[in-house]
Amino acid sequence: MQDRQTAVAGMFYPEDPTELTTAVKQYLQSAAEVAETPKAIIVPHAGYIYSGPVAGSAYASLLPLKKQITRVVLLGPSHRIPLLGMATSSADRFLTPLGAIEIDKDAVNAIQTLPHVHTMNEAHTLEHSLEVQLPFLQLTLDDFKLVPVVVGDASASEVAAVLDALWGGPETLIVISSDLSHYHDYQTAQTMDSRTSAAIEALNPEDIQYEDACGRNPVKGLLAVARQRGIQARTLDLRNSGDTAGSRDQVVGYGAYLFYQ
Repeated sequence: MQDRQTAVAGMFYPEDPTELTTAVKQYLQSAAEVAETPKAIIVPHAGYIYSGPVAGSAYASLLPLKKQITRVVLLGPSHRIPLLGMATSSADRFLTPLGAIEIDKDAVNAIQTLPHVHTMNEAHTLEHSLEVQLPFLQLTLDDFKLVPVVVGDASASEVAAVLDALWGGPETLIVISSDLSHYHDYQTAQTMDSRTSAAIEALNPEDIQYEDACGRNPVKGLLAVARQRGIQARTLDLRNSGDTAGSRDQVVGYGAYLFYQ
């Protein structure tokens, strides 16, 4: 049994299971109710004190589907390793302080037939963009398998091919991990992030530029598929680190988005 160990427990989120459970449940409880049934969500991936409340607004929408969703396709950008295309993992399980999540090996094998998808464990070893999402998933869903994909230099159509291959039915949830603008002053960030949110809601991947989101490549892929499949998107929360837990001279933007039929 090959496990992908935690890399950022105790840094990005609490290492103690009780403390972690309490924190995540507080973020979920403070979220507004959502009427739509999510097929996909975009959520931020900073330290929980910064982006946890924003992520919670999207994850709370999964609670009514906790028994229905049995597979989560999770895509996030590569922060540690230069990567051409996309990287899956050969691990059997991903670990968090709350326990182990089983990998959907059949799904991983299915997308590895695509030319731009490769197994590359080192892309996963220290990557936080996927890991910080896992405790939220463990505390909103019952029993699910994970398809973890780190996205490097990949086009919207290459990401869309992965999402199309794994789209499935109501049992499959797509999660895209991305922060928004990085290290601008508060006002500049608000302007940039509002523009990015408008592009996401309009399903316009071509309107998202390099500086707009660190997870722009997986985000653009999702927007391309959503547009093709007649999916709608809406913004659930849009804030930055100056609103949650930081100074306002250099902020990082966070948005939570819901995609529904």
